[in-house]
Amino acid sequence: MKKIDFIVSLIIGEVVGLFLLGILKNLGIEAIFGIEIKSINLIIPIAFPVLSAFCLYIAFLIGRKFLIVFQAAKFVLTGALNTFIDLGVLNVLMFVFGIATGMGYSVFKGISFIIATINSYFLNKFWTFDKAETKKTKKEMTQFFLVSIIGFGINIGTASIIVNVVGPQFGFTDGFTDKMWGNVGAIIATFVGMTWNFIGYKFVVFKK
Repeated sequence: MKKIDFIVSLIIGEVVGLFLLGILKNLGIEAIFGIEIKSINLIIPIAFPVLSAFCLYIAFLIGRKFLIVFQAAKFVLTGALNTFIDLGVLNVLMFVFGIATGMGYSVFKGISFIIATINSYFLNKFWTFDKAETKKTKKEMTQFFLVSIIGFGINIGTASIIVNVVGPQFGFTDGFTDKMWGNVGAIIATFVGMTWNFIGYKFVVFKK
């Protein structure tokens, strides 16, 4: 495991933790599993970077025999960062404009997804798939955004259906705000889109 992998994993863990704290504050959540937010504010900035680096190291050990495991772990960490950039921007827009449903939500989700995708390209290219050469940059970017556009449709479509069509389910109705369900929709959509993106990036965009 390279030093840069360790450093990047720590940075990702820290940034994800900070975004998470901001999202929890925007949602007005005061406690999780009986732990007050004040205590969580002290735990997360320390625990997330350590957990991120530890999980990547375990994946590295497994990856000695199965290379794709280490690469997939880096993709997951990158995806986690992109997810919280996505959620962070989405929550800022919902907070500023006071809109958490309808067409406004779909537009906000689109904006947050585009910002996260830009970050995704550079981190996946230079870290996850370790392609430092720049000769095929234009072709790669074209392929990347084509794959991402399809992922965009999957992501936005899934989130919009869950929020605007399906609505709160599985008992998440009493005391469950539109903002909370908006985040549930975004998280589910992220996992669905992430599966498509990994396949597209690995076997089309950044293939060696």
